[in-house]
Amino acid sequence: MNSAQLEIQLIASLVAVACAIPGTFLVLRKMAMISDAISHSILPGIVLGFFITHDLNSPVLIVLAALTGIITVVLVEYIQKTGLVKEDTAIGLVFPALFSIGVILIAKNANDVHLDVDAVLLGELAFAPFDRLVVGDADWGPKSLWIIGVILSITIGLLIAFFKELKISTFDAGLASALGFTPAIIHYGLMTVSSVTTVGAFDAVGAILVVALMIAPAATAYLLTTDLKKMLGLAISFGVLSAIAGYWFAHWLDASIAGSITTMLGFIFLLVYLFAPTKGVIAVLYREKQQRREVSLITFLLHLKNHNELEERHVNHLREHINWQKVRAKSVLDLALKNNMITIDSDIVSLTEKGDLFTSKAIDYIITNEDAQIEDIKDDFFLFRG
Repeated sequence: MNSAQLEIQLIASLVAVACAIPGTFLVLRKMAMISDAISHSILPGIVLGFFITHDLNSPVLIVLAALTGIITVVLVEYIQKTGLVKEDTAIGLVFPALFSIGVILIAKNANDVHLDVDAVLLGELAFAPFDRLVVGDADWGPKSLWIIGVILSITIGLLIAFFKELKISTFDAGLASALGFTPAIIHYGLMTVSSVTTVGAFDAVGAILVVALMIAPAATAYLLTTDLKKMLGLAISFGVLSAIAGYWFAHWLDASIAGSITTMLGFIFLLVYLFAPTKGVIAVLYREKQQRREVSLITFLLHLKNHNELEERHVNHLREHINWQKVRAKSVLDLALKNNMITIDSDIVSLTEKGDLFTSKAIDYIITNEDAQIEDIKDDFFLFRG
């Protein structure tokens, strides 16, 4: 592995970390698409900054682009607060308009300048090591590495300094106000950090990868934990893993690095989406199946509670009376037996003391709705759950 490969992976990893931090809070605040809006709407800020400085490397571009990002958020919120349209519609109105202004400015006034819209959108990490920071005769490495490094350092510093305020305002803005915080200031501070991060990564990785790195790792982490610190750690880990794995995937395919990293982000999200222990699709389907069996068991026990006649409690009659298929009836009987709810003697089903107590509590809950929640009742009595 040569130095250029190492630098590309390091830049991609730093961008992943820098994006994952504000991205986590955007996901928790249900503002994921605002990152997409910011990543596109900052284009006119970059163009105007170039018109002022005539230098693509000037920090004025970052400042104006960040201001444009904040203007985007303000416009979206203003349109949303009118109550005439929802937030997603407001985003769809604002960012295409600002992005189009930037495209028009480039087309009309900067045709002879290297402001390539395609490159801005797609990004190409492979070129990042060639844009070096040279001071005198000393080569300090890629400029993107320093830009992202500085932005990341500032982001981490702000996260440590304002973690409590961010956490409270994210989960309970009313409580934040009662405690003397100003949620609006925290909100716009987060938007500013998001804008600056987006601008810093713009030239190296492009808008599409910035959006992917802000949202996908945080969304993946959210499927695995509800603890904010753990979510930040997981989001950062997923971002860095995708950055490095995506680079080598692109190297193997001889394809776009940004596209490969985004593909890895999607692949990791898909794995977690399917196999997450509590929120994954498979876990949810299993839990729903289990709940259906438990509801069937409660129905079965209630039937036994209400009938003392032997013919009503015969195994075959139960299947016919409740209209269950043989497989379903057997699974319910097995679950009841495993939990010591019933006994079967000569194909006659009877409630045990435990089963009778459970059924009585379930009836009380159904009639009064004042006892413990039904899930708590099931947790007390169901030891095996199938």
